[in-house]
Parts: sequence; structure tokens; C-alpha cells
Amino acid sequence: MPKQIHLNAFDMNCVGHIQQGLWTHPRDQSPRYTDIHYWTDYARRLEAGLFDGIFLADVLGVYDVLGGSPNAAVRGAVQVPVGDPMLLVPAMAAVTQHLGFGVTANLTYETPYQFARRMTTLDHLTQGRIGWNIVTGYLDSAARAVGLTGQTAHDDRYDLADEYMALVYQLWEGSWADDAVRGDRASGVYADPARVRLVHHHGKQYKVDAMHLGEPSPQRTPVLYQAGSSTRGSRFAATHAECVFLNGQSLPGVQKIVQGIRAQAVQHGRAGSDIKVFLGATVITGRTDAEAQEKFAEYQRYASSEAALVHAAASMGIDFDRYDPDEPIVTDKSNAIVSNVEAMTRSAGPQWTRRKLLEQMVVP
Repeated sequence: MPKQIHLNAFDMNCVGHIQQGLWTHPRDQSPRYTDIHYWTDYARRLEAGLFDGIFLADVLGVYDVLGGSPNAAVRGAVQVPVGDPMLLVPAMAAVTQHLGFGVTANLTYETPYQFARRMTTLDHLTQGRIGWNIVTGYLDSAARAVGLTGQTAHDDRYDLADEYMALVYQLWEGSWADDAVRGDRASGVYADPARVRLVHHHGKQYKVDAMHLGEPSPQRTPVLYQAGSSTRGSRFAATHAECVFLNGQSLPGVQKIVQGIRAQAVQHGRAGSDIKVFLGATVITGRTDAEAQEKFAEYQRYASSEAALVHAAASMGIDFDRYDPDEPIVTDKSNAIVSNVEAMTRSAGPQWTRRKLLEQMVVP
């Protein structure tokens, strides 16, 4: 029996999302990202095109690893300026009926109690169409922005995330009983206090003694996305994720990651098939292959190599300005997105260079 393919659009509340430099193309509309009509029109088009959802990326902090400065990121609009993706969702939901919304939110810098209410609110306003892409962050600039000297170690961030999840599950699933809300106008009782309980969580990172502020939403717990495919990230995904997002890479590389995550899911008492995998891809269409190739060549003329390096340097935690174009990159233990470094090593070999990186990144 053929499998159904699920399609998500992939975007971000900014000018320069993934294909850096293309905002300079005369047909590009991304500088309208501050216009709510840009997003509502976008949502209508996706629903008319039978997309399952839109996956909204996000980042806290600025990309300042390349050359030790944010100047190139600001100059090239490399995911800065950037708006809050959550604020787009209610407007897009209001003009659609079926489109889903996977929104990225960094759990490291927001308390579970506040975040749980925000997601419950979005689940109500979308009538159960909200998903959460769970991220732990990877930028020291984000840590400095909230008063820290730097981010915690990669694997330690996932340990914190496991406790975070344990707490938000309790808030979403265990505070309000299904029949707590009565809405009885005659008696004046909206909800039965006996059916609402306090959550008591005293963990290593978090302490909460409180009831959840939101009444049960259609899903309670949103659909959970996860994009980490490092060893520790895969274990986290196998424990919590319903959907896993992977960057485009070789078929054997994708197969190995997917098989590993699903095998770990089984070890956690889940079925491997419970986890859906979404693979990132850049699709360029045309009425003929020649027309599509011509369009591809046109886009490449607007792509920015500098801006692409800004993005790559931050995501991998490597300052590529320190290397000549054909000098092998030293990939010490990264505290950024470990899976990005691993993916590049798999695709280009252990002695990859800045030139090889750019060949894969500029409108791949």
C-alpha cells in the first residue's frame, strides 16, 4: 500500500531564512514579513495547495560567530531582524480551516509554566492545529542576551529539556480533568474546583506548585516536532517527538538517522512508525526541465556566499574566516548544532573545506 506524503512549508518570520541573499531578487516578497497580510495570503495559498502545514523556524540571538561579529549577519539580513513566530499563528489560523502550524520555541530561556499557557492558548485559537518544534538553542549570543556568560553544554541542554517536558506534560495533561469545565449559567459555576489540581514538581532545574492556567484545549499537548539528530538529540526525539525534521543530505545518511531514532523509540515503549519524518528540500519548478534549470541558475546569481557562511558558522560553531577556501576544517566538539557538523562530515568527508561547504549551501 503506498504511503501518504505529508508536506510542510518551511519559513521564518524574517527576511533571510535559509537561501541567503535571495531577498535581493526582484520577485522576492520576504521583506514584507512585517505585513500581516503577507502571512494570511501565504496561509490561504498553502491550504489551497493542500499542504498539511507550515513549519515556522525561529532563533534567539544573532549570528556573530563568523569573524566574531554580527556585522555580516545584519548587513545580509541573515535571520535578523526576526519576529516572534507565535504571533503569526492566530492570524493564519483565522483564514484557514485545515492548515497545521509547527512553531519553533526555545525552552532554555522561558519558564515551563508561562510557555505551557501560551501553547494552550494557541491550541484553542487554532482549534487543535498547533505543533511545537522543541529546541534548546545553540547560540552564545542568546545566552548573553538573557544575562548569562554563555550557553550550557550541548548534552546538558537536552537533560534540562527532558525535565522541562516532564513538567509541561503535567500542566497540559494532569491539572484540569476532562469534565472540570461545567459552564453552568444557572448555578454560576464555570469550573469545578474539585476537578482542578495543583501540579507539584520539584526537580533539578524547575520548581512549580500551581494549577495550569488554561482549561483543556483540543489537543492538550501540541504535536511535538524535534530537529536534533545528534546522538543526544536522537535520544530526546525518540522519547518525545511525533515528527522529526531533517536537513537534506544523502539518502544513506537520512536512512541511518531515521532507523536509529525509530529503534530508540521502540526501546522507550513506542512504535517506530509513530514518528513521522520530514526532510528539508528546496524545490524549483518549471514547465520543463530546461525552464527549471534556467530559474535555478538565475537564483544562484542572487545568492550570497558571505551570508551563507554567516549562517553556517553560527549553526556549526565554527569561525570559517579563520580558514583558507581549501584548508581542511577542524571540527572539534561543537556546542552548537552537532548534527549539522556530523551531516557535513558524512556528505563531504572528514577533510571538508569552506569551498565544499559553500558548494552545498548556496541554493542547494
